[in-house]
Amino acid sequence: MSKQQIDERQLLLDEAKYCSFGDTVHYVDPPKIFTNCEGSYLFDAEDKPYLDLQMWYSAVNFGYKNERLDNVLKQQIDTLPQVASQYLHPTKIELAKTIAQDMEKKFGLPGRIHFNVGGSQCIEDSMKIVRNATQGKSLMFAFEGGYHGRTLGASSITSSYRYRRRYGHFGERAQFIPFPYPFRRPKGMTAEEYGEKCVNEFARLFETEYNGVWDPKVSEAEYAAFYVEAIQGTGGYVIPPRNFFKGLKKVLDQYGILLVVDEIQMGFYRTGKLWAIEHFDVTPDVLVFAKALTNGMNPLGGLWAREELINPEVFPPGSTHSTFASNPLGTALGLEVLKMTQEIDYEKMVSEKGEYFLEGLRELQKRHVEIGDVDGLGLALRAEICTDDGFTPNKALLDKMVDIGLAGDLDWNGSKMGLVLDVGGYYKNVITLAPSLHISKEEIDQGLALLDQLLTRAKKA
Repeated sequence: MSKQQIDERQLLLDEAKYCSFGDTVHYVDPPKIFTNCEGSYLFDAEDKPYLDLQMWYSAVNFGYKNERLDNVLKQQIDTLPQVASQYLHPTKIELAKTIAQDMEKKFGLPGRIHFNVGGSQCIEDSMKIVRNATQGKSLMFAFEGGYHGRTLGASSITSSYRYRRRYGHFGERAQFIPFPYPFRRPKGMTAEEYGEKCVNEFARLFETEYNGVWDPKVSEAEYAAFYVEAIQGTGGYVIPPRNFFKGLKKVLDQYGILLVVDEIQMGFYRTGKLWAIEHFDVTPDVLVFAKALTNGMNPLGGLWAREELINPEVFPPGSTHSTFASNPLGTALGLEVLKMTQEIDYEKMVSEKGEYFLEGLRELQKRHVEIGDVDGLGLALRAEICTDDGFTPNKALLDKMVDIGLAGDLDWNGSKMGLVLDVGGYYKNVITLAPSLHISKEEIDQGLALLDQLLTRAKKA
């Protein structure tokens, strides 16, 4: 047994004894340890490559060890690596200006940028802005299948009860509304008819006071905001009909309910546009972002809100605070990410690669009846794994696929390698594919071949 193998075994023993299991999820047993990365690949202690088709839950959109972004981080470390958040530094202001100006150009509304250290924390800050703007209302709408984080406030609007079960509620509460799920829509209904049906079912809640959300005598809703993901992330990369959000926003505007868009997983060109909501022709009141803002190298996130919701008169200094918010390492990276995406046509690049990958998935679906559905927008792609009827969810088969992929025993041109997949969906039977936006067509072909091999082996197992 090599020294590397001995060290890995000891690390796992130490992890089992000294690490909280509350901050992680072990997808396989024993847990996988990676020691290196490059581009679209992770490497284990034996330097075996694993093609990563989930890129750290879409945090590393621009590839591992992206030289341009890495160099900015190194330069910032040698210039101004840290400064207290009550003081200013150039890239905080420049980053805020860049995002705010882009938002105003796209949506026609002035607004401001507010930073914090990650997605859940930025969701929490958005709740403060919403409650402040609605006289303290703490009831929210959110979607079944929606995921917004696991801090106390964020978990209250995340649809999975298991994230709240042991902790109760802390202020916010959500009423969960069905999200349009085209693959599982009623038979005989087009996707657009289904989207309209879902909007009408939501609008029905406001017909009378007895539906429990609206007081027609004073024209006031009990709910402050609707928290949405334009494309559901953990819910299984579900892409709604294109007419859905436009209809939903019309209802929200009619009854004075704010639209908060969570772009934490789908932002920064994952779908082929800077923000996924741009595909649906609606304007958010608040937009939350994180993850790929720094390509996963710094826990920086933020939010944009309309001027009237966030200006210093209504949301004054000290309304919320984090020691590491707008830290210079993160803001320098974020600014460079936006510069890079302005110089390179990511919209065209991601759309073309996404179409190529999606077509490959459709060909794979023809060979495996267990792939019930494939869909995608840009490089946010899904493959729903079912039984041989092509519809009944098959979590067990996908679990086998994940195990085999992380075992690192797939064959590729005479060598062994692995495949990193992420599991999502209401039934945990969906492969949610979020490869590097820089993935090559050759790597896409490799990924499709490995998926074919993986599914074939899993069915035999």
